[in-house]
Amino acid sequence: MVERSRAGARDIGPSTRPLRLALRLGASTVLGLALAGCTLRVLDPAGPVAESQRTILLNALAIMLCIVVPTMAATLAFVWWFRPGNARARRLPHWSFSGRIEVVTWSVPLMTIVFLGGLAWIGSHDLDPAKPLPGERKPLEVQVVSLDWKWLFLYPEQKVASLNELVLPVGTPVRFRLTSASVWDAFFVPQLGSMIYTMNGMATQLHLKADREGSFLGLSTHLSGDGFADMHFQTRAVSEAAFAAWLQGAQGSARVLDDAAYKALTRQSLKDPPATYRLADEGLFDRIVGQVLPPGPGPETGRPDPSVTPTSPSRQGI
Repeated sequence: MVERSRAGARDIGPSTRPLRLALRLGASTVLGLALAGCTLRVLDPAGPVAESQRTILLNALAIMLCIVVPTMAATLAFVWWFRPGNARARRLPHWSFSGRIEVVTWSVPLMTIVFLGGLAWIGSHDLDPAKPLPGERKPLEVQVVSLDWKWLFLYPEQKVASLNELVLPVGTPVRFRLTSASVWDAFFVPQLGSMIYTMNGMATQLHLKADREGSFLGLSTHLSGDGFADMHFQTRAVSEAAFAAWLQGAQGSARVLDDAAYKALTRQSLKDPPATYRLADEGLFDRIVGQVLPPGPGPETGRPDPSVTPTSPSRQGI
């Protein structure tokens, strides 16, 4: 009786194994997409750039599924049809070539590449970071400086600055100019759109806009040392009235961002709380890019701050 049950299990097992494998793969894919959307919210856009990027992502997914789904279905069908217990399956052990199959196996991937290439070509031109966004309102200029390990935002026309907090009015196009006071970094607000690099001695451009109010995660996406994991900032999209009130509060701040305050910010530190400043010099950003103000000092001998551990020769493998 035991041997018979084992034999039955062997007969049933191989035919059901592909189905169970497909179910596991499907569940893993759905779970991965769900976790990606919840973590970075790339599928929950709050601006026109992020919405266009989501459209490109979903269109590319649909095009690729045109190959993936039939391939997976055909694989399961072949495994089921040519199972050992199917006497109706016609096997051709010496078969080696079919012109019709070759046409299908080459033409379908070629068409997919053409569609994906066209999608990427059109999208990359439409979403060029340096291309201004259309809008009736005057664009707001925000200058971004990546530091160790924090973000500094300058509003030159309003003569204010903020640390680790980006405040934007809803519906107003924003022109970003970005640089780094230290190592190579990357600026990214997933719900607003494009990621762009910040580099010392260079300035890059980015145009974004928020279509609705909310608080959105901003982060660094390029490894930059000990404090990289906590190099986050909050992006708050607020109404015109709330933005004006925030500007008024920042313009009345007791902190002044001058050369001395900026040099203090360039020192390495972790988890700095948000702060606002009065901007003493509207040309501060240009002097940072031109390296009139020196780059951040980087790691110092010993422990410059209890939260920062400098790299020792033993950690470098020397």
